[in-house]
Amino acid sequence: MDAEGFGELLQQAEQLAAETEAISELPHVERNLQEIQQAGERLRARTLTRTSQETADVKASILLGSRGLDISHISQRLESLSAATTFEPLEPVKDTDIQGFLKNERDNALLSAIEESRRRTFATAEEYHRESMLVEWEQVKQRILHTLLASGEDALDFTQEAEPSFLSDTGPSGRSALDSVEVAYGRQIYVFNEKIVNGHLQPSLGDLCASVAERLDDKNVSEMWAMVKQMTDVLLVPARDALNSRTSVEMQMAFVSRALQFLEQSYKNYTMVTVFGNLHQAQLGGVPGTYQLVRSFLNIKLPGPVPGLQDGEVEGHPVWALIYYCMRCGDLVAAMQVVNRAQHQLGEFKNWFQEYMNSSDRRLAPTAENKLRLHYRRALRNNTDPYKRAVYCLIGKCDITDNHGEVADKTEDYLWLKLNQVCFEEDSTSSPQDRLTLPQLQKQLLEDYGESHFAAGQQPYLYFQVLFLTAQFEAAVAFLFRIERLRSHAVHVALVLYELRLLLMSSGQSARLLSQEPVDPPMIRRLNFIRLLMLYTRKFESTDPREALQYFYFLRNEKDSQGENMFMRCVSELVIESREFDMLLGRLEKDGSRKPGVIDKFAGDTRAIISTVAREAENKGLFEEAVKLYELAKNPDKVMGLMNKLLSPVVSQVSAPQSNKERLKNMALAIAERYRTQGISAEKSVDSTFYLLLDLITFFDEYHAAHVDRAYDVMERLKLVPLSQDSVEERVTAFINFSDEVRHNLSEVLLATMNILFTQYKRLKGTTPASPARPQRALEDRDSQLRTQARALITFAGMIPYRMAGDTNARLVQMEVLMN
Repeated sequence: MDAEGFGELLQQAEQLAAETEAISELPHVERNLQEIQQAGERLRARTLTRTSQETADVKASILLGSRGLDISHISQRLESLSAATTFEPLEPVKDTDIQGFLKNERDNALLSAIEESRRRTFATAEEYHRESMLVEWEQVKQRILHTLLASGEDALDFTQEAEPSFLSDTGPSGRSALDSVEVAYGRQIYVFNEKIVNGHLQPSLGDLCASVAERLDDKNVSEMWAMVKQMTDVLLVPARDALNSRTSVEMQMAFVSRALQFLEQSYKNYTMVTVFGNLHQAQLGGVPGTYQLVRSFLNIKLPGPVPGLQDGEVEGHPVWALIYYCMRCGDLVAAMQVVNRAQHQLGEFKNWFQEYMNSSDRRLAPTAENKLRLHYRRALRNNTDPYKRAVYCLIGKCDITDNHGEVADKTEDYLWLKLNQVCFEEDSTSSPQDRLTLPQLQKQLLEDYGESHFAAGQQPYLYFQVLFLTAQFEAAVAFLFRIERLRSHAVHVALVLYELRLLLMSSGQSARLLSQEPVDPPMIRRLNFIRLLMLYTRKFESTDPREALQYFYFLRNEKDSQGENMFMRCVSELVIESREFDMLLGRLEKDGSRKPGVIDKFAGDTRAIISTVAREAENKGLFEEAVKLYELAKNPDKVMGLMNKLLSPVVSQVSAPQSNKERLKNMALAIAERYRTQGISAEKSVDSTFYLLLDLITFFDEYHAAHVDRAYDVMERLKLVPLSQDSVEERVTAFINFSDEVRHNLSEVLLATMNILFTQYKRLKGTTPASPARPQRALEDRDSQLRTQARALITFAGMIPYRMAGDTNARLVQMEVLMN
């Protein structure tokens, strides 16, 4: 068979070759097998180039078709897509097609309006999100900044704050965080606030705080409060704000005068202590007065002759030393007594001193002052008598570069000397070396010398005194506040200054504790008083909220960067941090009346404060506390609205003692009872949702307790789901009016109701055969009714416009099938 086939093929090939040779027009080509193969490959390659796209399409169709995809339909859809980013005519129209043109214009106008609305919506949402982030960041920033203890310190306290949680009911420990000094100050703050709240005459906060120092038996603290009282006992200059008042010439002159009086009285007390401690050497005598005191003091200080002293002696003591120490004790009359006794040796000095003593501002007339300065420069600058040079510099306010170290060997002496040389009037005739202004002195002490020069770490009271006596109150308070053991003193000094309107406060709450603003004059510092107070109270606000509230009352007239009252804001944070809702804000009695809290005596309208705290608690997720607070604030809409949110997740749960559902149910029932007794109602939809959820809780409690008939009766009265085919349409229409809190539980309600019907059906099938008491017809009617009700539930579940959870529909159908 095969041989015959090959023979026939050979014969045909020979015949073809003979025919080809007979044709003379075609050239005769002879190729071997390799050449024929190469030519075939070239021909195949040209064919593949033309058909590769078709082949790829065929392969793609085969691949996608095997997965059930229609490649031709997908291609058509892809070709119909447009990448245009602007609105264009939906379909091409002819120039003469007016109807088509108008239709396109109308469609494009609608699309443009939709696009513009979408753009505005996204822009508004973006702006709201940005504002929310800024507010949240501002709050976080405040918490971070409050951990800084002073200006210039970069170290942050990263101790994690305990976030409040409504799941945690643990309260603060009963142990107070206040030490004895803080308790003593707190008692005086309480007395001060009580007087103000009750409308009595406002007492002196400085006197109250100074009385604490007397009981502490601490000399440094007593001297500090004596200085504060002395410096703040000035006649306030009428001005728009504290800055204008503090920078006025009258006020600055008053501060310098008060500082000099304090230093002079302190030195006089020091001389008296020295003299009475060395009576034998002092030889005081029986004549009272400053002159006799200074003479006795010099018996101790300068017991023997001192080389270089000039102009003789008075009663055995150098003249200029007597004059200087009488001035140092603040008694110019005693100094004049010395001048009169030695007037023959002093030349023209008596006239100058007489004029100096009689002037109101302790300054010579310009002519006399220039004459004295000229005499000093020519004859006394290099004088060997240090007391004489010091007295001339005091009276003439000249040579401010000389520190007079031989005479002013202590910081207080140096400060007294420099304050005496301070000038306030503009005087173009004075040379720079003869003119010292208060800002210059402040800069020299605070910036040029600073803490290291005065060894502030070892002598904090001294450095505080240096700054305070030069009217740098804010810098002094900020320095003292940085020292833990002295922090309470600094805070109460700041409170005294604040009450007297002498404190310069930072314009922004985010500023450092001590800051300098660009618009202020040189050497003006501002204290972040709000931050200072909040830093101080943070230590004990969780353990002693009553005391913290007393301090927050000072902020009743201050506002934060968002315009919110700082007292209300601090109270809100205090209540939430301490969790002392009942003690601070009051509580509701069983009869609905409100028992007052601590806050009542500080605010006439406590409802506003309670509402603020309630909003803060709600924002922090403390919904149960917020409900109680809104009820205190008599806001039933918020009470029921939040209770609906709390009840909705637990409606279908099984009740157990001390469970979350049991606690919320009891809370809701108590609210419902109070509102029903008092006739209080909320907005209609919120009110109806609240009572419907309570009824659903009753339904599920009966259902879980296997009280099937009772649960059925409750659901039948609620009319929440259809129990007959005739009521399906009505229930579907009513479903639209239900709130999300009710809709959230619909799946569980349907399943529970279907379970009740199925249980009743099984019970019916398991009963004994028909009897005269229950005829067969009644059993059949009941059986038909249960199946009809089950079908009504299935129909209802399919018709409502709501996506139910999980496999609800499948389970409903399964139970309905089992009943059929």
